[in-house]
Amino acid sequence: MENNYLYILQVTKPSIVRIGKNGNDVSVIIDDLVGVPDGIQIDRTNGLVYWTNMGVDFNKNDGTIEVAELNGCNRRLLVGNGAITTPKQLWLDTEEELLYWCDREGGRVFRCRTDGKALTVLVERERLVDGDVNILEQCVGISIDKKSKKLYWTQKGPDNGGKGRIFRANVDIPAGENASKRSDIELLMCNLPEPIDLELDETNGYLYWTDRGCYPDGNSLNRAKVGADGLTEHQILFSGFSEAIGLALDEKNNQAYISDLGGNVHQIDLTSFGHRVIYSFGMLTGIALG
Repeated sequence: MENNYLYILQVTKPSIVRIGKNGNDVSVIIDDLVGVPDGIQIDRTNGLVYWTNMGVDFNKNDGTIEVAELNGCNRRLLVGNGAITTPKQLWLDTEEELLYWCDREGGRVFRCRTDGKALTVLVERERLVDGDVNILEQCVGISIDKKSKKLYWTQKGPDNGGKGRIFRANVDIPAGENASKRSDIELLMCNLPEPIDLELDETNGYLYWTDRGCYPDGNSLNRAKVGADGLTEHQILFSGFSEAIGLALDEKNNQAYISDLGGNVHQIDLTSFGHRVIYSFGMLTGIALG
């Protein structure tokens, strides 16, 4: 079944907007979101949209995970009530009925079932003496390699800091260990400007990511070859975004879609690396095909 639409999160007036892949046929699905929506995933089989909300105060545990039908009806809270801080990119496993996401100020990687139950911390990064998470340990983007049962995530570091990193670990915590003490965590890349969202192309063995950091390597779409030894053959495929955030791969048509805080949705051809802006409005964060 062809993915004909893009679903994007609008921050200026928090809402979920659906557009055609050519930037036409624009419609607002839900227009009364609160806080700062960030990550979004579509379950076309069941006609559902899932999204994260970073909350109103990033220093409080007021983040949420929500779900609604694709027409905006039957909206409901899955995770919240003080359980998470600032949930970011969201990853949906429709077969196993699982949701994965990163919690930035919480310094954690989470998983739960698609009904919101079985909330589990998979990764918990080191905290400062006062209990806050070191900015270097804030988790942002996420993707899962189901074949090898690996979890990938980004830690962006300070704004434009050149200290961003990409990590990998097993999806399941090793026996006898816990989320804060895992021996299987691998550092795959470091000294990146400010890596944000991730997408894994399992077919061709590439990990893609957006970077919202500064020139010359930031505000870019990146990819690297994934292997047992980590990431190799890093390429900057395109640069010049206005603080790139969201990323959606259309593997069938060899296209990538990027949303940025400047309010633009960009289409990148992954063969020719041709670029065009297909939509512009407000400030945008997450994006998903559906």
